[in-house]
Amino acid sequence: MVDRNATTHWTGDLGSGSGNVTLDSSNAGQFPVSFATRSEDPNGQTSPEELIAAAHSSCFSMQLSGLLGGSELTPETIDTSAEVSFGKKGDGFAITGIHLTVRAAVPGADDATFQDAAQKAKEICPVSAALTGTTITMDATLA
Repeated sequence: MVDRNATTHWTGDLGSGSGNVTLDSSNAGQFPVSFATRSEDPNGQTSPEELIAAAHSSCFSMQLSGLLGGSELTPETIDTSAEVSFGKKGDGFAITGIHLTVRAAVPGADDATFQDAAQKAKEICPVSAALTGTTITMDATLA
């Protein structure tokens, strides 16, 4: 396996400062971040929570595809949205929960098989595992 890397260059204090995230694998350039856009209107900037949502939705989709393949089922499509909630917790801030919304078209799959695979994918995908201690909920629907 390979290692992945992202780098952030930050200037200034928390309230008025800003930074740029660079993903080593991306040709898209830099992604601007700031605390103001993290906790209020994103105004075209990303946030750590949005990047976690991207990682979680893609990781879950791959894990679900693999589990379904192990049951000899090939998904036509898996669409996963991850909503990462961020807010005050104690004296600081925290990710307060993640909700996955999954819609999939899987020829030959019955709902019970799909739900079992979706639940297992939620539990074992590497990003879910990295977020142990965070409440992760899910709504999975077989189309």
